[in-house]
Amino acid sequence: MRKIFTTVLLPLFFLVPFATAQSGNSDSTVVEQIVARVNNAIITKTEVEHSRDDLKQELQERDPATADQEFAKEQKNVLRRLIDQQLLLQKGSDLGITGETETIKRLDEMRKQMHLDSMEAMEKAAESQGVSFEDFKQKIKNQIITQQVIGREVGSKLTVTKEEEEKYYNEHKSQMDQPEQIRLSELLIAVDANADAQQLAAAKAKADGILAQIHNGAKYEDLAKADSNGPSAAQGGDLGYFKRGALAKQLEDITFKLKPGDVTDVIRTKQGFVILKVTEHDAGGIPPFKDIEPRVQDAVYMEKMTPALDAYLTKLREDAYIDIKPGYVDTGASPNETKPIETNTKEANAKELKKKKKLGIL
Repeated sequence: MRKIFTTVLLPLFFLVPFATAQSGNSDSTVVEQIVARVNNAIITKTEVEHSRDDLKQELQERDPATADQEFAKEQKNVLRRLIDQQLLLQKGSDLGITGETETIKRLDEMRKQMHLDSMEAMEKAAESQGVSFEDFKQKIKNQIITQQVIGREVGSKLTVTKEEEEKYYNEHKSQMDQPEQIRLSELLIAVDANADAQQLAAAKAKADGILAQIHNGAKYEDLAKADSNGPSAAQGGDLGYFKRGALAKQLEDITFKLKPGDVTDVIRTKQGFVILKVTEHDAGGIPPFKDIEPRVQDAVYMEKMTPALDAYLTKLREDAYIDIKPGYVDTGASPNETKPIETNTKEANAKELKKKKKLGIL
């Protein structure tokens, strides 16, 4: 079973020399190798390894056939993304962005989707999957903070003109050609496979009565929630989209003739008696520009966002102190970055003593 929660190891140590960071008591010591320093935060080897594992899992879930090939290309950018995140989180702190309220709302939405009664139940669900709920919450908060920083500092400064939208539409028409499809809802009065004639008649009568209510103005979605035995009853019967060829021939011939808002007569199926509703009907082909302008606008916006975000992160790097341990590479590094100059305590004291003697203080 796929895990619902994803963990992330947080930076628990502040600016310390490379090699190791230690925690614990005299009986047990946890040693963490530090890979990078980003201003007053660090990135550990464990974080890099966990992020690499998360990337591999994400690519595997997206497309198992290409996962290994994509991982081989993308794993070199794992450290870059961790540095990006640290820079954005630090910028969020400078801007006073906490993400607290949004994190609570996001977690509550997830709780409802999982049909859990409380946050305590959600925490237990995370623990049952071997996940630290506190780390999970922090990951959600980090995502919210970075998204808000990007929106405020980069996205808000981008503009998309009508001319750019039309140009994009004309250049990508072939990619916009869509097959005909409909969006269906189902209201099912289930019948047992061994039902006798009397039971069948009762189920049919119930379905006929519901259809009559719909024709008299009752809301289909409300009736589906109240009376449907189908798996989508809680969603008002919504089944999603179906292209031609995806439905049984009998149902396709009936439903693809309908307009949005139309319902079928009562149909006998293996599961029982069903009333279907067409909520959307896309005729297919290349849609007119006016029908998909919001989608085109989003596409142009994202085309602009990628280079603009790269430029912004480069500037953050140039204004920061970033140090990378030998053997690791930040693929987003700028040649204009300034690295911190490190001196140990002995060297610092010697330089200070020399300076005082030179000034005649000693």
